[in-house]
Amino acid sequence: MSGRVLVVDDNRVIRQLIRVNLELEGFEVVTAADGAECLEVVHQVRPDVITLDVVMPRLDGLRTVERLRADSRTGQVPVAIISACSQPEVESGLAAGVDAFLAKPFEPAELVRLVRRLTRGEGPPSLDGRHGAGWAGSARG
Repeated sequence: MSGRVLVVDDNRVIRQLIRVNLELEGFEVVTAADGAECLEVVHQVRPDVITLDVVMPRLDGLRTVERLRADSRTGQVPVAIISACSQPEVESGLAAGVDAFLAKPFEPAELVRLVRRLTRGEGPPSLDGRHGAGWAGSARG
């Protein structure tokens, strides 16, 4: 087993897309429809990584990250935002303690690489979110 991922998105189709791509790579996936549901299930699920959308009903992704970080049981769990983020949202996410960003629409292979890196405890290669999940710096010359 590669690890357990809690996928949080209010869009059922996107939840399924993320789930299928991660399960094909050996991850165990649990889903939640919004931040409030994430906080309800996170202690039973005990995920290795959490992926969050930003815009969700009840509790959005950034407020969810703040609550996860404030709880000693979830404060160290790597969190990736998977969303069509604006630069201010990225900055707010970093301030809240987000570990990585993946812009929608994403390539499934990028998603898998990102989650695999976070389960291993490796940091993201790029914090600005514009380079997807590829290793930063490889295109310099």
